[in-house]
Amino acid sequence: MTSTRQEGRDVVLTTAHRDYEKGLNAYAFFKMQSREMGEDLVQETFLKTWKYLVKGGKIEIMKAFLYHVLNHLIVDEYRKRKTISLDILLEKGYEPGKDYSERLFNMLDGKTAIILILRLPERYQKVMRMRYVQDLSLAEMSLITGQSKNTIAVQLHRGLEKLKRLYEHTSPK
Repeated sequence: MTSTRQEGRDVVLTTAHRDYEKGLNAYAFFKMQSREMGEDLVQETFLKTWKYLVKGGKIEIMKAFLYHVLNHLIVDEYRKRKTISLDILLEKGYEPGKDYSERLFNMLDGKTAIILILRLPERYQKVMRMRYVQDLSLAEMSLITGQSKNTIAVQLHRGLEKLKRLYEHTSPK
């Protein structure tokens, strides 16, 4: 093998690692729910890709190839996992103890706030939905409504004050 060909392969894989590593890690973390396991699978993805290139393989679209290899590694990892009975875990002393009540209360409060937005005057409803439901910035809202950012900021502030008052009147004591 010529050194130019080897250097070209090095550059291709280094560039791919720099460009796609974050996305691959995020994808693997999403699928595996473990940062360490995801990072291991991404590293193995690059190793397999390297081995494929050394054997003389051709890759037309690097990103698609990397995600394809990673998907196969994730599937292999799922197949390796064995399910463990909850009874066996309890016998060994495992105590499930996650308290999701705080998250549940936040979700319910958020849903309440969205419902209460509908009770606001029309001009406040529109900007409150754009800001807190659609998560738009002041600049984006300004482009959509044709109003200045300052006007929208004032409407948001006033709408938020009215929403707080509505929430205080509707929340159980």
